[in-house]
Amino acid sequence: MTVSPTQKTEALFRDDFYLSTCEGRVIDVLEDGGIVLDRTCFYATSGGQPGDLGFLERSDGSRIEIATTRTGATKDVIVHVPGEDQARPEVGEDIVAHIDWPRRYKLMRMHTACHLLSLVCPYPITGAAVGEDESRVDFDMSETIDKDAVTAKMMALVRENHPITLRWITDDELLANPDIVKSKNVRPPVGLGRVSLVCIGEDAAIDSQPCGGTHVSETQEIGDIHIAKIEKKGKENRRFRIRFGPPETAA
Repeated sequence: MTVSPTQKTEALFRDDFYLSTCEGRVIDVLEDGGIVLDRTCFYATSGGQPGDLGFLERSDGSRIEIATTRTGATKDVIVHVPGEDQARPEVGEDIVAHIDWPRRYKLMRMHTACHLLSLVCPYPITGAAVGEDESRVDFDMSETIDKDAVTAKMMALVRENHPITLRWITDDELLANPDIVKSKNVRPPVGLGRVSLVCIGEDAAIDSQPCGGTHVSETQEIGDIHIAKIEKKGKENRRFRIRFGPPETAA
């Protein structure tokens, strides 16, 4: 069976980052074993953030462990990739999807921390990768900057506990306002007809930028973070490595 153009996955995580479980129905099982549901809370790998792990619970209580999540032929299709030697569900089968919430929450905190770094360092972003314990953000910059000073400014934003909300705009609105895009080489999540703006502060007073990742609802949820290292990756490229914990815990 192949997913038809009308069979799409309802991506529940786009409207509720804190949803850790949901009911769904299998609408396709791909040749490589990938499982497509009609709705899911699993985030699919995109924009530097890895896809969710977790399991699909079948009606008999057995589990299908999910090793990663990715998009399919289009961004409207989300594929849950099972680990090795996992059972193969039937099309039409009802299941309950459970994400690995502790891992997801760490990624949400880290992804939000990357947004704060982009505020402290207002340079074009050339690359980024969100991780559970360390993330990196690359900037198009040649200036020398003190990592402790960057850490202090980021932690000030954390302690001020600014609210973080989503606002939706159309793809056309984004194209009409290209200056809100901070990434130099990474395209915003267009193609779905609407784009989510991550807004920090009351009425987006601190920041607003397009992003399809998952984030916490207020900056204090990030907790202690620090810039562990700033690496020179070329004449005009600097790589910042963000880690959890206060600076004195840095290796």
